[in-house]
Amino acid sequence: MSRATASQPTCLLLASASPRRLDLLRGIGLSPICRPSGLSEDERPGESPRATVLRLAEAKGRAVAATLDPSEPACVVLAADTAVVLQELMLGKPRDAIEAAEMLRSLRGRVHEVMTAVFLMRTDDGRAVCEIETSRVRFRDYDDETIRTYVAGGEPLDKAGAYGIQGGGAVLADRVEGSWTNVVGLPVERLEKWMKRIEINLRNLRETNEA
Repeated sequence: MSRATASQPTCLLLASASPRRLDLLRGIGLSPICRPSGLSEDERPGESPRATVLRLAEAKGRAVAATLDPSEPACVVLAADTAVVLQELMLGKPRDAIEAAEMLRSLRGRVHEVMTAVFLMRTDDGRAVCEIETSRVRFRDYDDETIRTYVAGGEPLDKAGAYGIQGGGAVLADRVEGSWTNVVGLPVERLEKWMKRIEINLRNLRETNEA
């Protein structure tokens, strides 16, 4: 999509239904419009976790941008994809409580990575950037009772890797190296730098929200 304009886009479209990403953006003063892409988050045989999250983030963003009417105001589309990775194995959302417990047993006492790819696209001229942030998380050597209690609460069932660092999963972690918000699902500390690459001023987006 390409629309020439002399002014900077002033609205933000979040190509996600994630309440965690929405909360993180609101926490830095933004009020995005949520338009989930609806794309399936499929893995491809032989594809690395890094390549997978980069591909999915871009696909989600471009899918949402393609649905916009040319008469709509110019916006910035933000899409993201997050993966929990243990020794190059991607841990998605568990199918049930049994699989959630298995994931948590595999993670305890070990270090894993959380990768989030972020795709940003201007709808006025099509300029885009796709970057990735990686954090390292070390889990405590917790016991099976801790796993049973956490899984019984239901939180792990809709989380990649079967935990939410912003919720009850915080008690599982020993330390986080790198961006904490990245582990939640969106490295908001990096957005300003990445937006500058497509000449978007994050401060202007905030001021528009406040007007």
